[in-house]
Formats: sequence, C-alpha cells, structure tokens
Amino acid sequence: MGLNLVKLCVGVDSVENLESWIRFRLKEKEQAGEEVIQFHTTRMMPKRADELIDGGSLYWVIKGNIQVRQEINEIRPFTDPSGISRCRIVLEPTLVYTEWQPRRAFQGWRYLTREDAPRDLKSTDEALTALPPKLRQELAELGLL
Repeated sequence: MGLNLVKLCVGVDSVENLESWIRFRLKEKEQAGEEVIQFHTTRMMPKRADELIDGGSLYWVIKGNIQVRQEINEIRPFTDPSGISRCRIVLEPTLVYTEWQPRRAFQGWRYLTREDAPRDLKSTDEALTALPPKLRQELAELGLL
C-alpha cells in the first residue's frame, strides 16, 4: 500500500450513512447516463499523487474517528466552470472497515503514511462492525475500540 490521505467525512453520521450515500449517488449517475464512478472533489491537487494511486487509500474520519477507507483509483485534475483548478479523487466505491483511530477536526486533507494508518478489520472482527453505530462511538470514546 502506498501513501494515503485522511479527510473528514462532513455531513455523515455513520459508516452506514456513507454507504447509503455512495449507493444513491452511483445509482443517480447511472440513471443520468453519466460515468458511474465515485469521486471526491477537492480544491488542492495532491503533490504526491503518484504515490497515492500506487495502492493508497482515502481514510474517512466520521464523528472524530477514522472508521473506514476507500482505495484511490485515480487523481483527475480539472478546471471548474469558474476557472478554478480542482481535482477529483476517484475512489473504489467499496468501504473497508478499519480499527477506529481518533482524529481532531482539521480542514482539507492530510497525508497518512502506511505506518500510521489504522489496520483493516478482518472478517474475524465482524462482531465489531455489527455493533450499532452509537454503541461503537461510545466504546471508542471510552478507549475500548
């Protein structure tokens, strides 16, 4: 796995909420005849884009904890209708649950090295992902996750 990004998932209350939003947007794009891809648009072009697309992921901070990640497939720079340079981080729509890792609020995104990234939850950790989101949040706040 290459270099990663970490970003706040603004407006999302749970992993389930994010999954639902991704499914909705992909279905909406399919019905509109658009390219059926999931991406996140950002103002800044990552200077280390080559490292990100070499096996990197975008780790999402939801309610103060990294909880899931999505593999980064591509970085697409573009200019919006206002003439502002932006980029689309094209993501694998499948979410990979991770160990929870607390994060304070920040703006934009940050690089996250492989060594500092939380580990993926395995199928043997299914009991953790089956817990209701509110209970997982309370356990994380107590330092038990």
